[in-house]
Amino acid sequence: MRRLLTAAAVAVTLVVGVAGSAVAAPPTAADPGGGWSVVDGKLTWKAPSRVPMGDAAVEFWSRNRLLGKAKPHPDGRTFTLSSPAGPLNELSVRAAGKRLDAVPQRASRMAAPPVPAQQPAAAVDPGVPGPYRTATSEYDLAPVKLEYEAPVETRAVVVAPVGATGKRPLALFLHGRHSICYQGDNEDVPQEWPCPEGTSPIPSYRGYLQAQELLASQGYMTVSISANGINGQDWASEDGGAQARAELVRHHLALLAKDRRADLSKVYLVGHSRGGEGVSRAAMAVDPRWTIRGLLLIGPTLFGHNPVPDVPSATILPGCDGDVFDLQGQMYVDETRGVSRGKAVHSAIYMVGANHNFFNTEWTPGQAVAPAWDDFSSGDATDPVCSPGAPTRLTAAQQQKAGATYIAAAARLFARDDDRVLPLLDGTGVRAPSAGPARVLTHALGGNRSPVLIPGPAVKGARICEQITDVAARSCLDPDDQNSRIGHFTTFGPVVPEPGRYAVDLTGPSRAVLPRPVRVDSGTLALRVIVPPNTSGTSFGVTAVAADGRRVRLGDVQLNGLPGTPLTTSYWAQEVRLPIPRLTVKALEFRASARAFVLDAWAYGKGTPPTGTPNLPQLDIGNLTVAEGDSGSKTYQVPVAVSGRGKGQVRFFLVDGITYELTKTWLVTVDRSLTVPLTVEGDELYGEGEGQILLAKAERGFQIRDYVGGVTVENDDPEPTVSAAVTSVRKAEGETLTWELRLSAPVESPYLIGAAPEPPDGAELSSTDVDPVWFQDVAWEEPEPSRPLSQTAALPWAYFEPGTATGSLVVPTITDTLSEPDESVELHVTPDLVLTGTVSGS
Repeated sequence: MRRLLTAAAVAVTLVVGVAGSAVAAPPTAADPGGGWSVVDGKLTWKAPSRVPMGDAAVEFWSRNRLLGKAKPHPDGRTFTLSSPAGPLNELSVRAAGKRLDAVPQRASRMAAPPVPAQQPAAAVDPGVPGPYRTATSEYDLAPVKLEYEAPVETRAVVVAPVGATGKRPLALFLHGRHSICYQGDNEDVPQEWPCPEGTSPIPSYRGYLQAQELLASQGYMTVSISANGINGQDWASEDGGAQARAELVRHHLALLAKDRRADLSKVYLVGHSRGGEGVSRAAMAVDPRWTIRGLLLIGPTLFGHNPVPDVPSATILPGCDGDVFDLQGQMYVDETRGVSRGKAVHSAIYMVGANHNFFNTEWTPGQAVAPAWDDFSSGDATDPVCSPGAPTRLTAAQQQKAGATYIAAAARLFARDDDRVLPLLDGTGVRAPSAGPARVLTHALGGNRSPVLIPGPAVKGARICEQITDVAARSCLDPDDQNSRIGHFTTFGPVVPEPGRYAVDLTGPSRAVLPRPVRVDSGTLALRVIVPPNTSGTSFGVTAVAADGRRVRLGDVQLNGLPGTPLTTSYWAQEVRLPIPRLTVKALEFRASARAFVLDAWAYGKGTPPTGTPNLPQLDIGNLTVAEGDSGSKTYQVPVAVSGRGKGQVRFFLVDGITYELTKTWLVTVDRSLTVPLTVEGDELYGEGEGQILLAKAERGFQIRDYVGGVTVENDDPEPTVSAAVTSVRKAEGETLTWELRLSAPVESPYLIGAAPEPPDGAELSSTDVDPVWFQDVAWEEPEPSRPLSQTAALPWAYFEPGTATGSLVVPTITDTLSEPDESVELHVTPDLVLTGTVSGS
């Protein structure tokens, strides 16, 4: 194995200038070593301990620029990325905006925010068990071949009502991405599929029995399916396994279509984490054998920002989610706005004090058969909102009870058309008594709502801020604030800026003049309003300005921010409702005693209208892999396939494959399949990672299935050789040993070469003879105890900028008071290139 590179911070002195933006991670204390290296040409990070398998994608970043999604290895500690994109400055590892390579910094003591007031009880309580006894069984059938090398299991647990007559509505559960194999309490079991001999698959599919039993007692047939075979292989999927999970769901539905107990005209899908994205993708495809009536999603991912606008949904957002930290599931609500008819209800359910894992008992310590963990972590510090024992933190039992209650609420609304439970989900501000002490806030889009104010450039008078931008003067939140890239502000991969996402920024009185007057006859105006976390008593009021100039004061409310810390996503919109007489509105005037943001305003009507059959056309982007060529340019046509009938608007984004910078965005009216021309320039320079990434997002009248594609350019140029004009150098103690390296030809993309220390003839430089910061960067170890460099993981390296052929390799030494002989270091760059450096004795 050829070792080539280490160091997270050395590049700071070698490379200047980065582009793009990213989530500023929560405050962290630097990990002294970093764990970075290049192994066999791949940028590699090795964690000091196992990183629990989770649902958020693990990404490598260079300062505030995304390098790409990393591949996890079976040891749970090693992650690699081929062809790191662009310059490498201050490398970090993140998942959903949260740093994985640094522990949370011990912050100054923060008082516990007040527990939100408990809301009044709703008229109905879906958490009360029904009249039926339940029976539990399992099936384990022949595995199914999906897109991966190894087949995926067809295994499930069934909980059904006993004595129920006729066919029963079907609720199907799909768990998320979690560890897949275990062996007693051993936490070092390789995570690969099939599970290694002597280990067993973790039964994640059995983790929702409480919710299954509640639904079965109310007359539903319930099935929870296993997806370990996908979890063990989805690193290879560009979409994180969403399509594979959808196919697995449909595979089980096809089997259940033969079960006489199941009413497949009333299918209700429940997905946790990546399982949420999987069931959403399954709902895109219309099948005559079943009708998917609604979705309940728990802490879901949505990498593609592509929800299904015409299938109702409710999304639980755990306030203490330590896995999908950015609560990107909010996009299941926000990204449906304006895309289709707007009749399907899309609800966001913010559950204060809930973490990610404990909705599944097989992911909960003390309940799971395999090792399990609390995904929320604040290191050695105590988080006043989410650490166990905090007034706002739910216990596992409380969280599971609340989760089951809201799963049953959505089932009752979607599968049984019972509008009596709608107030629990749509921002009315009532609670389900069975949810116990859980503080649950909701807002919704769709249903009997019609738009009054959708912020954008056409709205005049008020300050309209951009949700996704790097320009502070235009941004809703400071772009350097982590909150500017999470929750409602979650980015679509590397797309920054992103047109079409705006809010009204209130810092005092403001008047928003609508693009055209809007008639309001519903009697209620509903607004989604964000106030900063931990604030209290923000006074928010609205006046409607009629088309004839009359000003009608609608009223004022008091808003308190959600409890939050730097380790939570708490900039979240609360629903505000005010009575409004029948009138034609040409402007809305806002009053806010402190800063607030208005996401939108709607004429609100009670109840849920028929959603109709989902029939939007679907779009899939193709992929091309092409040879670069030595000269000239060639244009390739990337296929964009459209299935179904209809016309709509799709926004395309083009991203550079090396730098991950957004290079172009454009809006297209689409009514048939098309191609997107992308040009490849040929040359004779060695480079990896070239290409152009094409992404798509629905704006109106479409739904996007395969949202990412483009052109991957295969390198066809020889790798350069490396040489050194001087291979042996000598310096005094305290000076820097430096070797100037040269490549046989310039490179097209960033290129890194490392040099492994080997024992020299005579005394060897030790870990305490060199600069300690440098040593920690190149060895990811502490200098003490003192030991020869060849007995450490130190790997000094040289960086070559694109377009250049020269780079420097350095070993900085320090002075000490010891009487020592000459000491040397011997660095093996290649079998034919060995560098030696000697530090004069004292």
